[in-house]
Amino acid sequence: MAAFGKQTIRDLEVRGRRVLVRVDFNVPLGAGAITDDTRIRAAVPTIRALREAGGRVILISHLGRPDGVVVESLRLAPVAARLAARLGVPVHAVPECVGPVAQAAVDALHDGDVALLENVRFHAGEESNDPGFVSALAALGDLYVNDAFGTAHRAHASTEGIARRLPAVAGLLMEREIEIMGAALASPRRPFVAVVGGKKVSDKIGVLRNLVGRADHLLVGGAMANTFLKAQGHATGASYVEATAAGVVGEILAEASRAGTHLELPVDLVIAPRLGADAPSRVVSVDGVPDDQMALDIGPETVARFAEVLRGAGTIIWNGPMGVFEMAPFAAGTMGVALAVAGSGATTIVGGGDSVAALEASGLADRITHVSTGGGASLEFLEGRELPGIAALRDRH
Repeated sequence: MAAFGKQTIRDLEVRGRRVLVRVDFNVPLGAGAITDDTRIRAAVPTIRALREAGGRVILISHLGRPDGVVVESLRLAPVAARLAARLGVPVHAVPECVGPVAQAAVDALHDGDVALLENVRFHAGEESNDPGFVSALAALGDLYVNDAFGTAHRAHASTEGIARRLPAVAGLLMEREIEIMGAALASPRRPFVAVVGGKKVSDKIGVLRNLVGRADHLLVGGAMANTFLKAQGHATGASYVEATAAGVVGEILAEASRAGTHLELPVDLVIAPRLGADAPSRVVSVDGVPDDQMALDIGPETVARFAEVLRGAGTIIWNGPMGVFEMAPFAAGTMGVALAVAGSGATTIVGGGDSVAALEASGLADRITHVSTGGGASLEFLEGRELPGIAALRDRH
């Protein structure tokens, strides 16, 4: 496993001190209720460790996109209640994140207590990394811990600004995310297989280019595969194709050939005249997409070919679904890949919101080595970019 170059909570003496912890509690909601608490559960080990060490734990998170104003449906009180149930101790939901109310709540904490500040994005200063807002947050703590890998690619007040004002280290989840994904990129068990899907090539150009030459096999699915197939001269009918990415696709294909990375595309597709759960669908070869049909999933022969490659893998990274998995007629490709990844025996890493959602839907998440909590952060890390929320933490040496 790659060595983590930043200090962690193990390097801090926290007893009796106020520890500001940036967590990622941006959980999905439905009818006002939390529908998936994966991100809450992922933060529990760090919170529990700080509590047991005698720290006064003050949690900071965002929820949704309130754009600098208070949105009642995006308050964090329900998250505090769910966290309390997971921790088995009370969690005080503070109705403000800065100012006198927040200060009073923090002052009332005893060693081992936990408080969750209100949604930090209710303030415009969060996303603009406003120095005044940074100072107001920093005034609430003595130490800072970033355990929110999912927001580490943002230079916001609570992720980067505050880390410049207080002694700043990584939490256990952040450490695990970077160690596991870093090792997969730097020194993977081989063969190293990357599965990349989703809609747009343009969203993942950096990922594809960073994986070419590193991965032994690059399996491409999802709507982005249509753009590759189009570049190879296949008729794609009414399928989504990113015309502006044609030149880049050609370059990636050439780079893969030169680097010895086997880039594999679908050989068959599930097509339908329209996108809909009740749309009539059928399987055709990549050469058989009629003008009035669109490709919405990879076909069974492609699933079998991808599965064969995955069975022999030493390391697998998967980012992006193979089709419109939310609809039953177009879910088999993504679920087939999920099953192959889970059953591979490889070191397996799944990242990206849609991939993780598909994995949860498949019921196979507990058979994956590491399910990343980061969406955009996972992408940028796989691109090889430095993430500002990590760069601002104290170096180990």
